[in-house]
Amino acid sequence: MMHGALSDQNDRSNAAAGTRLVAAFERGFAVCNSIIVVFAAVALIAACVILSYSVLGRALFHSPNYWQDEAAVFLLVGATFMTSAYVQGQRGHIGIEAFVGLLSPTVNRIRLWLVDVASFLFCAFFTWKSWTLAHEAWVDGQVSNSMWSPPLAIPYGLMASGMTLLCMQILLQIAIPLSGAARR
Repeated sequence: MMHGALSDQNDRSNAAAGTRLVAAFERGFAVCNSIIVVFAAVALIAACVILSYSVLGRALFHSPNYWQDEAAVFLLVGATFMTSAYVQGQRGHIGIEAFVGLLSPTVNRIRLWLVDVASFLFCAFFTWKSWTLAHEAWVDGQVSNSMWSPPLAIPYGLMASGMTLLCMQILLQIAIPLSGAARR
């Protein structure tokens, strides 16, 4: 569900036309997110193949699957967190639309901006904690408890990287109205 209909929300001509720096950052970030989405799609397909192989291997050949479940989880964690900035850029995260019809367009713009600020504060805290978790896993050499024992720094690093990208996307959405441009 997208945020409610605002008069300037559907204007996609150049959302960050207010300043060249914001516009350049928005274009560069959109390209980066598009590349990440392609890799995430490949990761999702790989997770499906791995899990299918795991099920068939256990059912038909009674073979152990020490690595398949964790590999699929790592791929799914990476795809989920790394694409969060793309989803936020499309305003694809869940939004509450109950108040949109009751409030004026100006109040709705302020509401969206305040939601972006609150979202940024929460995501910034989550990002900080994710990076500390990834650093701790890297320094301590933490591995999973399975027989395969992959390093936990991999999923924690993907989580922290994805949350960093999400924070950057939310900051961009906060900066666009401040630059005088139409918001997405």
